[in-house]
Amino acid sequence: MKAVQGLHHLTVMASDPQRNVDFYTDLLGQRMVKVTVNFDDPGTYHLYYGDETGAPGTIMTFFPWPGAARGERGNGEIVACAYAVRPPSLGYWKERLRANGTPFQEGRRFGSPTLSFEDPDGLIIELIAEEGADVPRFWPRSPVPREHALRGFHSVTGWVESAESPRRLLVEHLGFQKVGQEETPDGLRLRFRGDSDGVGLYVDLVERPGQPAGQFSAGSVHHVALRTRDDSEQAEYLEYLSAQGYGVTPVQDRQYFHSIYFRDPSGILFEIATDAPGFPADEEMDELGKHLKLPAWYEPKRAAIEARLRPIVNREYGVTIGGGGSGAGPGSTAQAQARPLRVSGPHQGQPVYAAGRPPSEARVAAVLIHGRGGSAQDILGLGQQFNLSAFTYVAPQAAGQTWYPQSFLRPLEQNEPGLSSGLQQIDDLLNELEAQGIPREHVVLGGFSQGACLALEYVARHARRYGAVFGFSGGLIGPDGTPRDYAGSLEGTPVFLGCSDQDAHIPLARVEESAEVLARLGAQVDKRIYPGMGHTINADEIAAVQALMQALAGQSV
Repeated sequence: MKAVQGLHHLTVMASDPQRNVDFYTDLLGQRMVKVTVNFDDPGTYHLYYGDETGAPGTIMTFFPWPGAARGERGNGEIVACAYAVRPPSLGYWKERLRANGTPFQEGRRFGSPTLSFEDPDGLIIELIAEEGADVPRFWPRSPVPREHALRGFHSVTGWVESAESPRRLLVEHLGFQKVGQEETPDGLRLRFRGDSDGVGLYVDLVERPGQPAGQFSAGSVHHVALRTRDDSEQAEYLEYLSAQGYGVTPVQDRQYFHSIYFRDPSGILFEIATDAPGFPADEEMDELGKHLKLPAWYEPKRAAIEARLRPIVNREYGVTIGGGGSGAGPGSTAQAQARPLRVSGPHQGQPVYAAGRPPSEARVAAVLIHGRGGSAQDILGLGQQFNLSAFTYVAPQAAGQTWYPQSFLRPLEQNEPGLSSGLQQIDDLLNELEAQGIPREHVVLGGFSQGACLALEYVARHARRYGAVFGFSGGLIGPDGTPRDYAGSLEGTPVFLGCSDQDAHIPLARVEESAEVLARLGAQVDKRIYPGMGHTINADEIAAVQALMQALAGQSV
């Protein structure tokens, strides 16, 4: 298996799309090589910048959410992107930044002079002056002269609690070499080099023990993509990294490259992307970035998508793209939100936590119900695993960390008043989401263990169309023989049920019965039984629900 070459691209959240375009094209002199949409959230642009062709190792990509607040830098994320420039160009760039009113700081890193400044959303951009290769493909219309042009990526910097797990990933599994370390005011900086002589060679890690984790929003890096040559090489990494326990996603077709994703224990989300097919795959070279390009499955919704997107001007061609939609921005992560109360009970008045986009600005939502002994904050971690930016994620907290006191197989009255109070809490949440413009048809409802039981019981008792339903290790509530003559219809609702054949808490027979009842109510049930898995959640279950959510996000435009 060949070593990874280095950096492919960096994907970042932004706020105002036009401000983003102006900074990276007008100030930094990069070409906007593609205007498309987030394939998981077609109401949001996906903007790509790079050299003339968008070569790997030059590509910055952005998901702009208009109105998004700035994120907070912290451990567990990439916090800076450095471009290479020629040493004689530093003076030019200092004058250019001053003329634009962009503050900067000068410094040195591993002996090389640097300039450091921020993009409009707070992402740290650095220029590192080193001799080396020329610009991969200079963009002739760049406002920056060729001799001073950015020469592709130099490096990225990640902040971590400890560098040990990402070091192991980079060196032992991906073929990077450690080439240096130095003490800095932020902490010990370690540098790793990929297997190439071209652009984008380095990944830097700064150890910051005891410092807080980052808070994701505008200016935050979503993931860093590493570069592999072709599909066969990527397939080797998929198999190898999966065997090492990294929880790698299946291959995703991003039209211009193919991708696999996995999260290192440090918190950093990595991608391995192929060089091909490249950005000229669906546009002529001299028209890159001139049109809104959509994948074939979104073309039937082009008018609706364009209407949602804010207009942006590509000054290379003097064209306006997009139709003026208001867009949306993400809310703060894991903050308690006040909810109107409708009934009394042990769970009414408990906090509800949210992540992703605020309900008032999203089109789709996921309501996540935690299990016995768990917490709303814990179950919100599924949002990171689903990794879908279109969604608002909301999670209610159970009083005493349990929705009902006894086993879900005990007589119903023995689990009151907690059971009814928990069901009412779900109903209150769904009603509030609907009041904020997200109908039940656009809501994914699910949970784990006791939370899965509560979610499944709710949809059975309130059968109607939902965006999707999932139960990880759960089933309908009540002892054997409980009447299941529920009213209503789940027609058109996809339901995923996943469980082990050897779960000490969830009898297989109850999962089978639940699948039959929900199917009888009209749901499209995908039931998967995993031999010997035990009482947990596996990667196949996450991928199955993620696919349902991706489909819903696409349908919601």
